[in-house]
Amino acid sequence: MKIAVVGAGYVGLVTAACLAELGNDVVCVDRDHGRVAMLQAGGVPIFEPGLDDVLQRNRHAARLHFTTSMAHAVSHGEVVFIAVGTPPQEDGSADLQHVLGVAEQIGRHMDAFKVVVNKSTVPVGTGARVEQVLRSALNARGLHTLDFAVVSNPEFLKEGAALDDFMRPDRIVIGLPPGELGDTARRLMARLYAPFNRHHERSLWMDVASAELTKYAANAMLATRISFMNEMALLADALGADIDAVRRGIGSDSRIGHSFLYAGTGYGGSCFPKDTRALIHTASTHGVGMQIVEATEAVNRRQKQVLVERVCAHFGSDLRGLRLAVWGLAFKPNTDDMRDAPSRVVIPELLRRGAEIVAHDPVAQSEAQRALCADLGCAVGQVPRLRFADTALDALQGADALLVLTEWKSFHHPDFAAMQRRMRGRVVFDGRNLYDPELMDAQGFVYQGIGRRGELKAAQRPAHTVVSATERAPSLLAT
Repeated sequence: MKIAVVGAGYVGLVTAACLAELGNDVVCVDRDHGRVAMLQAGGVPIFEPGLDDVLQRNRHAARLHFTTSMAHAVSHGEVVFIAVGTPPQEDGSADLQHVLGVAEQIGRHMDAFKVVVNKSTVPVGTGARVEQVLRSALNARGLHTLDFAVVSNPEFLKEGAALDDFMRPDRIVIGLPPGELGDTARRLMARLYAPFNRHHERSLWMDVASAELTKYAANAMLATRISFMNEMALLADALGADIDAVRRGIGSDSRIGHSFLYAGTGYGGSCFPKDTRALIHTASTHGVGMQIVEATEAVNRRQKQVLVERVCAHFGSDLRGLRLAVWGLAFKPNTDDMRDAPSRVVIPELLRRGAEIVAHDPVAQSEAQRALCADLGCAVGQVPRLRFADTALDALQGADALLVLTEWKSFHHPDFAAMQRRMRGRVVFDGRNLYDPELMDAQGFVYQGIGRRGELKAAQRPAHTVVSATERAPSLLAT
């Protein structure tokens, strides 16, 4: 089939690459000339495991093309996917200007029946708005009888595993308009997704509004599980229980399952924060309260402060003269995405209290520098007392404590002896529960996970941590 994908961002590139991998003839269009030039030259503007290989293979096979010409893309595609950003506005609502702008451009260029697919995450009612914009654009050209169908086909891609999610989907949600146009759209979409339905039917057919709401409901449910476990972890700390044992205990229940039950420093990324806020806003505009989703958001905001509070509880609120190592900056492993990452809360808070930070991330370092500098109002590379190390061990040199913020696999089994040789102190605040508390004790570390240990006792503090901030300050503040 001939497919057009509008948007060469995360969702657009993965969609275009995977549809080409299935043998379709795909044109991906983006207005960013630099990004398109990079893709045409074989570059990849985002980090996603495996994406580079799929893009190159299909580009060389001439099944995947990149362009800045909307006219060419629309003319090419029987099915046109809209995969552009819907960033949050100040009130939490999704900004639809890019989606509606693309719809207007499609209407400006189409001259035959098209199935226009909303792949972007959009609030309920967007399909109807896209249809109105398309019809207005066609009417302005005098094409009053030219038909089209607007379909909702939300993505369910996890960053770091997006290719596998696309090629081995749990389900394919497709929302169709009523009547003959919906029937025609169903035939085309069924043909497009036939490779996924050979062994068993994965496509779930419904109306457009239900498909739009399904995406938000799914993300809100997963975010709620995370926040629930984070609340349980704080209670486990207070009671002396182990949240990892609790996780295994409830996750073995087939009605609950193991996914998204890991306590940590809160969720981030491009989906959960944005989508929960948008769902709350949509509900409020219709006079419906979303108490559970609102509580999920509140718990997540609170959770991002937990490590800061624990550092201050151990060292005191004045952190001047302390050098803290941070492992992990991206909101999750296998991505360079810094959107709503816990590190963007933790690091600025520690800097404000006077700490020196040396951070390392295997992939996200460049993105992290840009994001943190923007947050702190400084030029890139000019944040006082913030440095980035090339390796995880380099970040530990002279550190009084280590904070683990992202669960990269390379952090799971570190050389503890090498860590001790580099660190000045032996305190570890494990925001992702990577390490076993008993093992850390045996290795000589003062350790605190999330929901795996109560407060670090003053008696456990290494001798250097009880030195006053003013006594510590001269050697490190000059750095």
